[in-house]
Amino acid sequence: DTKIKLPAWWLFLWWHHVFLLWSTIDAQTRYSIPEELKPGTVVGNLAKDLGLIVAELYRRKLRISSEAGSQHFNVDLGKGELVVTNRIDREELCGQRPSCLLPLELVIDSPLQLHRVEIEIQDTNDNPPSFLTKEKVLKIAELVNPGARFPLESAQDPDV
Repeated sequence: DTKIKLPAWWLFLWWHHVFLLWSTIDAQTRYSIPEELKPGTVVGNLAKDLGLIVAELYRRKLRISSEAGSQHFNVDLGKGELVVTNRIDREELCGQRPSCLLPLELVIDSPLQLHRVEIEIQDTNDNPPSFLTKEKVLKIAELVNPGARFPLESAQDPDV
């Protein structure tokens, strides 16, 4: 049974770093938007939702640091708003997964703050279902009981 005893200054340093990280990384914010929004559409007000002062955003250099996020979104520093920059196709981005979340990392300087924002991309019914065959002929006899069912092939729907 061997115990390692750390010096008091080491423990102080460790707790100091934990506190710094804890105060640097804030809680996560989530927005939900439908796919295919037009560029320029406002997703949400980051300044308001993160408790930031709009007048300080430019000086503190608020920016999106994640590559995927900066590809689809931009921050309007004059208003503190998160804005769509490119069309987002949910099926292209997430395939057939039931949920589609796009993580954003926001960085603010002086003092350093990191914010995690998730954008949930909701599916819209923008792709029609398709069948393997264009037509299906059903031959139904006159003697069939009312309410009888006739199976059809399944349709493939690219939307989730």
